[in-house]
Amino acid sequence: MPGPGVGFEYRPQEVSWYKRDALLFANSIGVTADELHFLYELHPKFAVFPTYPIVLSFKGTNKDVIDFYAASKADKIPGVPEFDYTRVVDGQRRMEFFKQLPTSSDGRKFEARTKVLGVYDKGRPGTVLEVQTDLVDAASGDVYTRVTSSSFFVGQGGWHGPKGPATKSFPPPKDTQPDAVLEHQTTRESALLYRLNGDYNPLHATPEPGMKMGFGGAILHGLYSWNSTCHHLLREFGGSDPANMKEYQARFASPVKPGDKLVTRAWRTGERHGDYEELRFTTEVAGGKVCLSNGRVLIKIASGASSKL
Repeated sequence: MPGPGVGFEYRPQEVSWYKRDALLFANSIGVTADELHFLYELHPKFAVFPTYPIVLSFKGTNKDVIDFYAASKADKIPGVPEFDYTRVVDGQRRMEFFKQLPTSSDGRKFEARTKVLGVYDKGRPGTVLEVQTDLVDAASGDVYTRVTSSSFFVGQGGWHGPKGPATKSFPPPKDTQPDAVLEHQTTRESALLYRLNGDYNPLHATPEPGMKMGFGGAILHGLYSWNSTCHHLLREFGGSDPANMKEYQARFASPVKPGDKLVTRAWRTGERHGDYEELRFTTEVAGGKVCLSNGRVLIKIASGASSKL
């Protein structure tokens, strides 16, 4: 029997973007000048970085900054408590890529269509909400991307809901050196730039929310680390070609502070899914904790990519 809230569909959310939004996103996650097809709108192969749709549920059709907390008050899910979005953090995100995104939505109508997959009561620590969001061309019905997300509502459990299933894990190979070690230096301004994509959560701009949540101040967007790591993996293994990315996922394991250095270790598994190979990865703060775990990518390996196979 389905659990509480399962199958509930939110009202479709219209979303839009322009070439300028694609350029901003690529700049904000660390794309470099030798990947000009993501950074210059007149490049003959100009393309949107494949994970860009992850921000559209935050951005919607807005062209200016918004009140994040007010915008986060989503439709009430039947059969579960009303959660406080001022105390929510990302759990895990998996993104599937079906069609390459046009460089602008101008002249077309796109919608983010979201439904609830599960709401899980973890007791005193909090509640997990799992949803699926499809980016859909409203006229044709074509699905461009699908994101499966889990959000953790801190300290909002204990409502006698289902505990939920164990999540599937994708650990890196044991006792095996990675095929690539990729470093990314963040700055104190990284989150302040990234938030201009539409994710205006005050947790990533000012210290007060993070102090209340026990983080000691402002932290980077989990999706900043998620997206910047995807960029390094696509660059290293997929030749920076957006068509080479089929699926990407990671779990948010611990917070990252602005200015931290991120270190990603990636392993080729040799396991094939058609034209795509499975990679496993972890990302950690240099000298500290893993911040992205359960990392898995399906990618078409470009010639000259790192390999021990």
